[in-house]
Amino acid sequence: MNRRRFLRSKSLAGTLLIPAPEAEPVPGDLTLIRVSRRAMATTFEIALPYGTPNAVAAAEDALDLIDAVEDQLTVYRNHSEVSRLNATAAAGPVVVEQNLFDLLAFSAALTNDTAGAFDIATGSLIKAWGFFKREGHVPPAKELAEARARSGMRHVVLDAEARTVKYRRAGLEINLGGIGKGYALDLAAELLRRKWRVASALLHGGGSSARALGTPPGQPRGWPVAVCHPWDDARTLGTIWLRDEGFGTSAATFQYFEYKGRKLGHLLDPRTGWPAAGTAAASVVAPTAAAADALSTAFFVLGAAGAAAHCTPRPDLSAVVLPENDPPVAIGLSADRYDPPTARTIPD
Repeated sequence: MNRRRFLRSKSLAGTLLIPAPEAEPVPGDLTLIRVSRRAMATTFEIALPYGTPNAVAAAEDALDLIDAVEDQLTVYRNHSEVSRLNATAAAGPVVVEQNLFDLLAFSAALTNDTAGAFDIATGSLIKAWGFFKREGHVPPAKELAEARARSGMRHVVLDAEARTVKYRRAGLEINLGGIGKGYALDLAAELLRRKWRVASALLHGGGSSARALGTPPGQPRGWPVAVCHPWDDARTLGTIWLRDEGFGTSAATFQYFEYKGRKLGHLLDPRTGWPAAGTAAASVVAPTAAAADALSTAFFVLGAAGAAAHCTPRPDLSAVVLPENDPPVAIGLSADRYDPPTARTIPD
């Protein structure tokens, strides 16, 4: 069901989809038209400056596209293309839609680039740990070993010429939960730009994934997005200003359970098969929301040092990583892009 919200505010900071109380005010009034809808178990919202031609129709068209993407990617509907792929690809090559193939190929490249810290072929591990049904528990050693043997993009064969996907291991399952929201936002943003000629907008999915188009009227720095603290609503990890790029954040804030005095969250380290440890939250700015989503998951696994090593040769990437017992670390963010609270900063 659609839910429309129209909000007028005296400053941009008061209209943020991801609240940024520390963002500097923008002179004059700014009116945003917001249109939102439930998808992918969260709320997607599109904010367009008042005066954008056909704003509501454009936003609803973009949200329709997000619905279609969910229907293709979800593993919670048996008829989805990814569910059918998981059910049949071990028996032989399966032809998939071009955009899905491109997403799988992009995900495979990210697995290689992050040395396995991001991996979409971990559906068996997610189920073994009970996170598929939000019933987290430590699996028996034998079950975990079997799930690990059925996991990993190294067991997925992608044939670009034939546009086919084949699984080398029976029981292997792809789960695109770590990249799907960002991917949907990228497609929606491109639809707004190409079909509706939208030059300025902020799209987000659940506050953890965002995609910026252009900049808001009167604010050349971009769209201010607060980096939320994973457990303290009264704090942020600073404010990032987005311009034609994506943002993604990962934290085990809600999906976790206690085991022997340790908090075990749903973000698994594909290399070990166990929940990642040592990081409380990781947020990434990247050229696309899909890349930001995936890399926030990888940086949660790799920690601040690993994130810095990955970002240093890539000026198009930046991050804010919060270790479990240390202050936040900002990586590759210049002063005009980031307003820190009290962060230890690694410069560009």
